[in-house]
Amino acid sequence: MRLILLGPPGAGKGTQAQILVKKLNIPQLSTGDMLRAAVKAETEIGKKAKAVMDAGELVSDAIVNAIVAERIDQPDCAAGFILDGYPRTLVQADAVEAMLAERGLALDAVIELVVDDRALVGRIAKRADEARASGQPVRKDDNPEVFEERLREYYKKTAPLTGYYYAKGLLQYVDGMASIDEVTRQIENILDKR
Repeated sequence: MRLILLGPPGAGKGTQAQILVKKLNIPQLSTGDMLRAAVKAETEIGKKAKAVMDAGELVSDAIVNAIVAERIDQPDCAAGFILDGYPRTLVQADAVEAMLAERGLALDAVIELVVDDRALVGRIAKRADEARASGQPVRKDDNPEVFEERLREYYKKTAPLTGYYYAKGLLQYVDGMASIDEVTRQIENILDKR
C-alpha cells in the first residue's frame, strides 16, 4: 500500500500516519527524518544536503526528491509506505509519479483530511495551552500567528495537489474534524476498497 496523506498543518496527518504504520506494517516517510538519516549515513545525496543546510539554505526539490527515491528503495518499503508532508508542490508530485513509474509502482490512494481552518487555529491554541499547563515546552509552530502563516503557505503551495490527484482519480476525502477514531475508521474504509 503506497499512500499520501494531504491536509493543512494541524489536520492530524501525523497522528493518522502513526496509526496506519502499526495497522499496515509499512513505514511513514517524513522528509525531515529522511534528510537527517541521509546526512548521518553520509550518502552522496546526504552529503549534498548537508552542504546546502550548512550554508543555511533550503534543500532543493532535486535533493529532496533524490532522498525520497533513495528511501523508497529500502527493504522496509517493499510492501508500501505512507508519505506525510511530501509531496508539498506540484513539481514534487510529478517527481513522485516519475520515481514510482521507474520502479513499476503506483500510488494506491491519496487521502485528504478536510478540516475547518478556524477550528484548526483553535486546536493549535488549545494544544499550546495544554502543553504550558502540563509544564511541557510549547512547539514553536503552536503559536497562532506562526500557524496562520504556515496555513497560508499550505494553500499557496500544497493545496493545488488536491486538484492534481483528483484529476488522476486517486483523491479521497475524510472528515478531519471528526474524532481520531472516526478519522481512522474513514481511512480504513477507503483503503479496504483499494
